Formats: sequence, structure tokens, C-alpha cells
Amino acid sequence: MNVRRSAAVLAATAVIGTATPAVAADPSASPSPSVAIPEGLYGTSDPTYDGVWRQSLALMAQNEVSVDPADRAVAWLAAQQCASGAFPAFRADTTKPCDAKVMVDTNMTAVAVQTLATLTDRYDAQVKKAVTWLKSVQNKDGGWGYSAGSATDANSTSLVVGALAQAGVTVPNLRKEGKSPLDALWQLNLPCDSKDAGAFAYQPDKKGKLTANADATAAAVLGANGETLAGSLQDEADTSVGCREKEDDGLADVAADNGAAWLAKTLKKDGYLKSALPGSEDQPDYGNTADAVVALASAGYNDQAAASLRWLEANAVKWAEQSGPAAYAQLIFAAKAGRGDVHDFGGKDLVTLLNATGPAPSAVNSEPPTASADDVKPSHKDDDGTLTVAWTVGGGLLLGALIGFGLMLRGRKRQQ
Repeated sequence: MNVRRSAAVLAATAVIGTATPAVAADPSASPSPSVAIPEGLYGTSDPTYDGVWRQSLALMAQNEVSVDPADRAVAWLAAQQCASGAFPAFRADTTKPCDAKVMVDTNMTAVAVQTLATLTDRYDAQVKKAVTWLKSVQNKDGGWGYSAGSATDANSTSLVVGALAQAGVTVPNLRKEGKSPLDALWQLNLPCDSKDAGAFAYQPDKKGKLTANADATAAAVLGANGETLAGSLQDEADTSVGCREKEDDGLADVAADNGAAWLAKTLKKDGYLKSALPGSEDQPDYGNTADAVVALASAGYNDQAAASLRWLEANAVKWAEQSGPAAYAQLIFAAKAGRGDVHDFGGKDLVTLLNATGPAPSAVNSEPPTASADDVKPSHKDDDGTLTVAWTVGGGLLLGALIGFGLMLRGRKRQQ
């Protein structure tokens, strides 16, 4: 089941106070906007529930393909921020200060940080304020829920981890009552003796049971590796290792590798992931599959990433055309991570299609050639199994000695 794809459903979830994963079409495709579409915003549908989300993905995707976004597009995103540092999904009038009616959340804040910290240093002050807010709403188990104070979930925690890492925070050192964000992710990792060994749950159910969730697993693989939604292509992993139990020194790559191995196994049969809509047969989940391709490539599972990318090339372009800029961005992330051609993806130029959904870019630069074996980044872990310094984002510290995963795997009840 897809738990992150619809910002509209997530916002509604926060209102009613539950954390049940939901399935819906990309919110960029919602009809009949009830508010005027602001200048600088990508997409033509109602931005009430996904404005910051789709804008962030669109700008990040442009950056991935050597396109300089329009200044007013980046400025629109930055202006959505509240004085607290947090971001809502959308606020029409940014001249008015945010009040209690403006719903801010960790997901919008994290994806905005990932984008602004990636694109430019012009908004360093805003990024710093957002990072401060994210730190202030960290849960006692080390993770984050969708809204401040809600129960930790794998997707929100992973988004925040990617944002903090991109902003220069050495994430494993960020602890709440002794617990790090990676401790929180480990709580949601299914043990190696279970049916879905290595997968991640979105949250425990009311009885504390963990159920494998493909979207949560893709998110957690990126989070455990300190990656943004765009991911990065890695050397081919040793796919014969299989599921490994949590180690005393708590290396984050164990969790990431376990999740990637489960994704690769799940995708091997059909090449794509499915979403179960109530009352209907399982349907292909294009967005979730694109996320999985990025996660697999970022963990070094390049063969399966390439196979699923081929399925997306053959099937997902129409979905993106119907869904809008965020969907185009997801396909661009997948194509870049899986060594695809963003300019000939199922016969379409994803870059041109994305650019056409918003203000004209400041510049469309010539792209570097598709990654070759010599261009691929080395694995997140060195030969001895420790994580690379890049994970710490300038900290210069090896993480093996810093991450404590001595917690027993335990469940957290959903927020009622």
C-alpha cells in the first residue's frame, strides 16, 4: 500500500489524528482548483495539499538534469516557510504570519529543506530555521511522525534524515533521550526470521505488529543511507548476502541493505509494485515503483533497478502526464538512478514535459552523459563495512563507532 504518494490524504490523516497508510492518485492531478494558482508554482491543479511537495520535487528534478530553475519558482517555495521554520503544504497569502490554522508538518518541511539545501546557498538562513524546527519535534524514540508529536513512521523519519544530512547535520549524533533517527528506523525493520525479512513497516499496528510496506521500505533504504529523494547511483552491491541481523555497532547500511534486498526480491516477479485499492484488484503503483528504483540504485542493486526502470519506461509515462510535476520528477529520479535516458523515456522527453508545467527555467544546460561504470559512486560503506565520510556530510567522522543500535526491536502503537 502506498503511504506517501498522496499529500492530500496525508493532510487529512493528520487532521483526524490517525496514521493509517492511504492509497490515492498523485494530488497534482486533482481537478478544479479551489484557489488561484500562484505565479511561480509548478502544476495547474489545486495546491492546497501538495503545493510545497510538488514544487520541491520539480525543482530537485530540474537540478538533477542540469536545469537551473526559475528564480521565482525557488522564491515561491522559500516564501511558504512559517516564522517557526516549518513548512505547510500550501498557504496562499505569505504576507500574513502563520497562525494555528496553518498546518505545518515534517514531510513538507523536510522535502523543502532537501530542495533548498541542494539548489543554492541563497536560502541558508531559511534552511537553518527549518532544521532547527525539525530537531525540536524529534520524538523520544529518535524518529519523526507526519505532524509534530504524532507517532514515528518510516517515511517521515527517512525524509527528515535525508533533509538533515543534505543540510550538513551528522544525523547519527542527533539523539533524543539517547535514541538516534536510525534507532527509530531499526524499530520498524522486520527481523530476518520473518516472512518479509528485511522489509520496513510504515508503523506498528495497534498490537505492535510490523507489516511489510514497499513504499516505507524504499523510503527507509534512502533514509538509512542518508540520501535525498533523488538518491544516487552506487557500485553494484553483493546481492548474495541476504538479510543480516542488527549488529552491535549498529551500522546503518545493514538496515539499508536488508530493505533493498527485500525490494529486489519483491520486484523480481513482475518488475513493478502494486497498490491495493479497497474493493478492487491490485493495480500497478507507478510512483512507488519509481521510488523503489531510486532506493535500489542507491543501495547498489543496479540490475533490478534497471529491470524495473524498463517497466516504467514502457508503462508510466501516461501516469505522469495525468498526475503532474511530482510524477515527472519521480520518473526523472528513477531514470537518473537507473542509468536511463531522461530525454527518451518511453519515447518522451521527461525534462521538457516537466519544464512545461511551470515557469520557464533560468537556463537549460547541457547534461553530463549518462553515468558509466567509472562515474558510479562507491558504495556507502568502505571495504571494512563502515560507512563513508560522505554520509556524515562534512563531519569527517566514521559512523561505525557513533551509531548505537542496542535497542530491542519493539513496536509503537498507532496514534489514536
